[in-house]
Amino acid sequence: MVARPHILLIQADQMAAACLPFHGHPVVQAPHLAALAACGTVFESAYCNVPLCAPSRFSMMAGRLASTIDAFDNACEFPASIPTFAHLLRGAGYRTALSGKMHFVGPDQFHGFEERLTTDIYPADFLWTPDWRLGVDQRFIDLTPVRESGLCKRSVQIDYDEEVVFEAERLIFDHARSSDDRPLFLTVSFTHPHDPYIARKRAWDRYDPADIDLPRVPFIEIDARDPHSRDISIHHGMDLYRPTEEDLRRTRHAYYANITMVDEWVGRLLGALDDCGMAGTTAIVFTADHGEMLGERGQWYKKTFFEPAARVPLVIAEPGGTPRRVTGPVSLLDLMPSLAEIGGASLDPLPDGVDGDSLMPVVRGAPAVPDRTIASELMSEGTAGPIVMLRRDRWKYIASSAYPARLYDLANDPDELVNRAGDAAVEEVEASLAAEVAEGWDFDVLTRRILTSQQRRLAIRGPLAEGIVAAWDFQPVKDASAVYYRGKSARSGLRTGDVA
Repeated sequence: MVARPHILLIQADQMAAACLPFHGHPVVQAPHLAALAACGTVFESAYCNVPLCAPSRFSMMAGRLASTIDAFDNACEFPASIPTFAHLLRGAGYRTALSGKMHFVGPDQFHGFEERLTTDIYPADFLWTPDWRLGVDQRFIDLTPVRESGLCKRSVQIDYDEEVVFEAERLIFDHARSSDDRPLFLTVSFTHPHDPYIARKRAWDRYDPADIDLPRVPFIEIDARDPHSRDISIHHGMDLYRPTEEDLRRTRHAYYANITMVDEWVGRLLGALDDCGMAGTTAIVFTADHGEMLGERGQWYKKTFFEPAARVPLVIAEPGGTPRRVTGPVSLLDLMPSLAEIGGASLDPLPDGVDGDSLMPVVRGAPAVPDRTIASELMSEGTAGPIVMLRRDRWKYIASSAYPARLYDLANDPDELVNRAGDAAVEEVEASLAAEVAEGWDFDVLTRRILTSQQRRLAIRGPLAEGIVAAWDFQPVKDASAVYYRGKSARSGLRTGDVA
């Protein structure tokens, strides 16, 4: 084990764990990710903190439940006063850099990173603020991405991720040939395979259309879905169009091809580390912010706690580590203390502590903690009130003041087709989980906080768009006088055999 390794955190967007070969998918091709998984620790039951981009990322970086930092939806401000793992590692002597999407909302576009290599792909203002006062049937999106899925020559998302990987590669080489002797903490965050479901031909052609599988759970009529699934289906416009089998296969084909594109970019990053002599001194973490329903049950996108949307890939590979697989539930809340432990950063300065546990003891061979409960939350548009999911052992419990409780036995019902809530045979399990929710969440208070947050932001959103607009979006600035042949360039050659 390297005492103070470089750290590379790679994050995909909307990548379902079950769609990866190291989780058993028979079709998807991701050889670089499979090789990483083969030499690291694979967490079989890792969950996002919120099945939605921005709040999941804020919660992950802070190591705290989204509700505790008011990270309710995709237009909530991430306060500059919230400590993140980037702050901790920077304070511990790391060079901290971000390339790609982190969906920061608000005027602080760094949150502990000393360098940002790209702008973000999504807006940094309050544009996407929801309004629960208008009801759950506000339609933020429809199934156009499914109807229009397929091949493309180029897209905004491809442009973005190509820039992300190029800038990240360049930073790795720059760090290796610089005089900066600090270890590097580099976060590289892609926007793929998030919809739209369109892919380049070279990735598309790696799949035989005949091999593209259909959803494990076929279409469930909207009226037969649980109440929240009905609401989110209408919110996503699923009541307006029912995809055909051709739609399903074409869309899943494009999604798989986009996973393959992410894998290619991961291969470039790993190759850059190897070329710079940093591969043996770098801890690598791979994950995603949330998953994707991809037509399972007739549902798409996220904002639900079914396994395809809530479960994420998580691999941690330390230099010289032993490969292993961990079946017990963990969450992205665990990344903050895990990264701190890898980098030798103390959690003591954090006045609010963290809501996760370091995974490094398990990565290094310790047994997993038995009977651990992990939590996830949903407080965004498309719901009639906040929802909490608890996962303990084989059980998944979903509670809300706005919807009936649900309880699934994932060991015997992995597709979550039988709601055991109210079943006398498991009433002790349900009572225990319900008591844990009641102790940790006051839904009435939380609902008032969410509504107040929305109304504050809605009151601000309009005026901020008037007159002189001071955009919060990060603007990358490059000093062309300090690169290439200017007599003071730090980019001298990296010779074969040179090491970081």
